[in-house]
Amino acid sequence: MKFNKVLSTAAVCAFAALSMTSCSKKENVQAKGPIADATINQIKALGFTTTGAQKVDGGVVVEGDILLTNEMLASAPDQSLLRVGQDEQYRTTNLVQRLPRTLTVKLIGSFPSAYVSAVDEAIRRYNAENLQLHFTRITSTATADLPITSAYLGAGILGQSGGFPSNGNPAPGFKLSPTVINSTNVNYIATIMAHEMGHCIGLRHTDYFNRAYSCGGSASNEGASSVGAILIPGTPSGADPNSWMLACVGNGVNRYFNANDKIALNYLY
Repeated sequence: MKFNKVLSTAAVCAFAALSMTSCSKKENVQAKGPIADATINQIKALGFTTTGAQKVDGGVVVEGDILLTNEMLASAPDQSLLRVGQDEQYRTTNLVQRLPRTLTVKLIGSFPSAYVSAVDEAIRRYNAENLQLHFTRITSTATADLPITSAYLGAGILGQSGGFPSNGNPAPGFKLSPTVINSTNVNYIATIMAHEMGHCIGLRHTDYFNRAYSCGGSASNEGASSVGAILIPGTPSGADPNSWMLACVGNGVNRYFNANDKIALNYLY
């Protein structure tokens, strides 16, 4: 997820008036140089915006917090579905398969103590929905399905997923930036974790069609192609200001799954 360290809508940002960078776009310090035209075309074919895309080791980061691996970029999606509305829940073409299934989650390396409680809270939120996809935290030396590692990702970027599901498996975890999160608020950190977990199991940003809804700034329309952004039936066509999968989140904000989020999760899993 691409997160703001500020409130999630332009109106709330203005109300808070915390800083001049309150709803600004973020830079990714992992940039490795210009992106080739062929790669730009691959990003578009998968249904992602090329605006702000950054080349990194192993692929390209789009939408601030989503890694498209080289394998994903080289894939040939077989779906072409139209979007409807602007603020509904969306999924990718690939989901976690072989259900029911338990995915293991593990903190790798040194994190503040609040992160242990936060990952347990994020897991609790998912498991409370009684999905066919279950999560559990492990502390053993075993390799986790969703490892969580610490890394500085750029100014204002709180987390970054390892991509989306592939071959029926979830994306291989995600990164968090504790120095940018700069909080011991367990529910706030759990909201960030739950969002990145959402990407790992195939969910797109709720405001995929217009990131300005939660991030502020100019409207960002990702174009006519919707491959890789498939509308989840039953989710609303109007604005959904409290979804846990909005592109940006305010500093300290706690987003539990709202009614429409639960519809999306239960439809998929």
